[in-house]
Amino acid sequence: MNIYFYIIIFIIGTLFGSFYTLAVYRIPKGQDITHKHSYCPNCGNKLGFFELIPILSYIFLGGKCKHCKTKIRARYIILEILSGFLFVAFAYTLKLDINNLNIMDLISFIFIILYLTCIILIAGIDKENRNIQKSLLAYGIIISLIYIVYLCIIEKASMYRYAIYLIAIILLLLLDILKIKKQAKVSYAISLLTLLLIMLIFTGEITCILTIGSTLLTIALYLLINKINNAKSKNKTTANYNSNMKIGFIMSSLNIILFLIILSICK
Repeated sequence: MNIYFYIIIFIIGTLFGSFYTLAVYRIPKGQDITHKHSYCPNCGNKLGFFELIPILSYIFLGGKCKHCKTKIRARYIILEILSGFLFVAFAYTLKLDINNLNIMDLISFIFIILYLTCIILIAGIDKENRNIQKSLLAYGIIISLIYIVYLCIIEKASMYRYAIYLIAIILLLLLDILKIKKQAKVSYAISLLTLLLIMLIFTGEITCILTIGSTLLTIALYLLINKINNAKSKNKTTANYNSNMKIGFIMSSLNIILFLIILSICK
């Protein structure tokens, strides 16, 4: 019986994955992500029901649009599959069991889904555009507030600890809005710090410390490999750290992996 429960969770995960691909494409363009019907970005034709089934639609259509035959990027089916497995992995880590469903674990799973939605969308958009959307940070802050209220009321967590995180987030937002909103590089750095604080609230100190360390290590390896490649090609141009490094994508991806690992160890 439990196997069918996890199959349902996987299907739900693929549906979220399909939404993630839509949102990553539309949010930077300022398009509606909830009410506007799905369409082919090349020919503009609205997609029918059988063109919107996660994974299966991509396979049956041969990875092409039914109307204009334009090739659909593989990232769509990849993200749908990964999202399905990710949902199953977190559910399994929390030991969700349909025969003995613990309401507290179910609530934790819902908060994880809300958090993953924020982090995956930030990672996807940053990978495509090197930009951390303020609307997604706002969403992250809202679910953080809800999560803090839950922890303080239900689990009797210390409110002072989370109050410090929230004050830090507010100060960063004010700094971004009032002083340096026209400086893209600094604004990106402030968005990263805000994102890190959201991660801190949801995934804890240990996961965040490991996330920072692994992110810095990844950046160091990237710069080293880039330097070696430039030396081999006799290219004197140094690696453009600020223009090319998708730090939000790297940090978000590593945080999800580490969060899953730490959660499995603690559970």
